[in-house]
Amino acid sequence: MKIAVIVVRVLLAAMYIYASVIFFFNLMPKEMPAMSAAQTTFMSGVMASVYLMPLIKATELIGGILLLVNRTAPLAAVLIFPVTLNIFLYHAFLGPKDLPMVSAMLLLNLFLFYAYRARYLPIVSK
Repeated sequence: MKIAVIVVRVLLAAMYIYASVIFFFNLMPKEMPAMSAAQTTFMSGVMASVYLMPLIKATELIGGILLLVNRTAPLAAVLIFPVTLNIFLYHAFLGPKDLPMVSAMLLLNLFLFYAYRARYLPIVSK
């Protein structure tokens, strides 16, 4: 179980750090894949609010770094979960083509919740 937690932490951290670094260093491909009308509308709204995408990517970067540090991994799992859930719901409703990969990300995050459940118990107990 210990090795599985380490593998999941590093895998999830790598995905989030990679996604945020390519955003901040403007390394995204010049040609974006074709999007449906609903996806275009959604992304137009996200980009119109100038602060939202940098906030999401900064959260991904911080969460990814915290996942790599074993001591802060339970905090990182909680911090990154809303981003993971939003990515999952976006693909579930607007772009089901990438849903298997995004589902794996959600399952990895839920696995970390399960692995660190003892650390979360003091939060919800009296």
